[in-house]
Amino acid sequence: MKKTLFKMTMGLGIMVLAAQQVQARNCAPREDVVKRLTETYGETRQGIGIARRGAVMEVYASDTSGSWTITVTMPDGMTCLIASGRSYEDMAEALPPNV
Repeated sequence: MKKTLFKMTMGLGIMVLAAQQVQARNCAPREDVVKRLTETYGETRQGIGIARRGAVMEVYASDTSGSWTITVTMPDGMTCLIASGRSYEDMAEALPPNV
């Protein structure tokens, strides 16, 4: 259930980015966003990926509280908050064998 919820949240974040509906009120310079996630929520980067148009998607999470945040950083250095939540779990699942 938690894995499905996380995948749904990731999908939502990607759809929001693709539609370019990120609102400026949820954006700030990357260093400010990372500092706040670290100092206020104890979150560290857990994953990273490249999105369209040179944007970088990152997942931050706290091992202590389980809080998590998905951010997207645009080439101009502005980072926008896409989604956040709780009960983060780190998973490393093997791919199914080829049939």
